[in-house]
Amino acid sequence: MRLARGSGTAGLAAPRPVQPFHGGRLFLRPLLGIRAAELRRLLTDAGLQWREDASNATDQYSRNRMRHHVLPAWEQAAGRDAVAGTTLARELLDEDDVALTRWLNELRPLRRDGRLDLARLAGRPTALWRRALHRWLARHPAAGEPSRQAFAVLLAALQRGGPCRQSLGRAGFALSDGKYLRYAIPEPERVKKRRRAR
Repeated sequence: MRLARGSGTAGLAAPRPVQPFHGGRLFLRPLLGIRAAELRRLLTDAGLQWREDASNATDQYSRNRMRHHVLPAWEQAAGRDAVAGTTLARELLDEDDVALTRWLNELRPLRRDGRLDLARLAGRPTALWRRALHRWLARHPAAGEPSRQAFAVLLAALQRGGPCRQSLGRAGFALSDGKYLRYAIPEPERVKKRRRAR
């Protein structure tokens, strides 16, 4: 499902068996790699009862349509256990995601004043630029979430270098002088007039 949405490594590495949250909380999924049929067999062998979620039998949700229709067809076409393959791929993608996150943390391109230091990203892979830009946007909620096309245009402009300006959110702009990227909200016209009058 995430592949169909165009997710990167962070999205494709989910769901994780151990997912840390703010405040030190952990979300644990110890049975993530076990197929439902195998889990039912183990429970039956152990003489344990379980509750079956009735919604799993319907095609109401996309996850169920994937399980009921896409996965069986995919496994038949591939001639192999696609769940085992995707489990391994998820683990490998998670390793890559952790490595990229650590690399970006070491570069520290985000400044305390909210600007993105573009020099720290110069010559680095596009994956790091993309992550840095996502982090920068997360620091500026007023910028909203740009469309994929708008994000790609801004990313390409920053990587080319030189000044650029792009509308972000309802009233603000991403402004770059080629060295730093900052978010700016233009002053209302009446404030400008007052300043000129002084």
